[in-house]
Amino acid sequence: MRIFVAGGTGFVGGHMVHELLQRGHGVRLLVHRRSAVPEGVEAVEGDAARLESFEQGVGGCDAMINLVGIIREFPAKGVTFEQLHVQATANILAAAKKAGIRRYVQMSALGTRPNAVSSYHKTKFRAEELVRNSGLEWTILRPSLIFGPKDAFVAMLARHLRLAPAMPVIGSGTYRLQPIHGADVARCFALALEMPATIGQCYELCGNDRLTYVDLLDAVAVAVGRPAPFKPRLPLGVMKLVVPALQAIPGFPITMDQMQMLVEESICDGRWKQVFGFEPKGFREGIGEYLAGR
Repeated sequence: MRIFVAGGTGFVGGHMVHELLQRGHGVRLLVHRRSAVPEGVEAVEGDAARLESFEQGVGGCDAMINLVGIIREFPAKGVTFEQLHVQATANILAAAKKAGIRRYVQMSALGTRPNAVSSYHKTKFRAEELVRNSGLEWTILRPSLIFGPKDAFVAMLARHLRLAPAMPVIGSGTYRLQPIHGADVARCFALALEMPATIGQCYELCGNDRLTYVDLLDAVAVAVGRPAPFKPRLPLGVMKLVVPALQAIPGFPITMDQMQMLVEESICDGRWKQVFGFEPKGFREGIGEYLAGR
């Protein structure tokens, strides 16, 4: 198949392009600059938030993958959940329909639901609804925290732990995460395209390791050759007062949305493995491969 990938120039996109090429698919990538295109990949220059900028470049593809998304808004720069989750999805669906593409796979997020508290999950759900009502042959995948080379969250923790023996923890730190490797997420996307049984289905993706946040910090410390850090607790009630006042500052490390998603957990039952037929890479093994010695 020739597959059009939107949002494929980032961390997960790198895994996605590699997986698709390895499986013999042709890849056409939506990019802001052609210089960013990997070898062997076609490029369409445009912006997912502006349909007219890329719709002509979709023709001739057999399927579409939408990975467009952000974890933090910057409204002053026009970077919002509404624009990148909802409007971009509407544009990508419209381009697919105009080009006669039937097969479509959407990146959502674990925790997405109609009664979500965070704006991130609310807009992800609205995007899902657009997909479900599109009339296309769709599949939706909802990954948990994604880790791997060039990730953001785990790499940020690793940088901090190399420099300081302490890591502040919001609340109790007992809220749980079930991280999944970026290569495993990409593999699920590729398999979904090749498996007609996944059409019209939504799958939650997570790894096998269910870790409290405190356990995750200790695992990252081990991977970078540091002892378990001192973990002073930051009361959740206090943080709910402090974060809204400071989150607009670009360098402030967390937003209310991110804090809400962290404490409400990101875990799943792993039933996706019965569909896609493989075991995901372990968290400690995976981070050890790219954090050690860095």
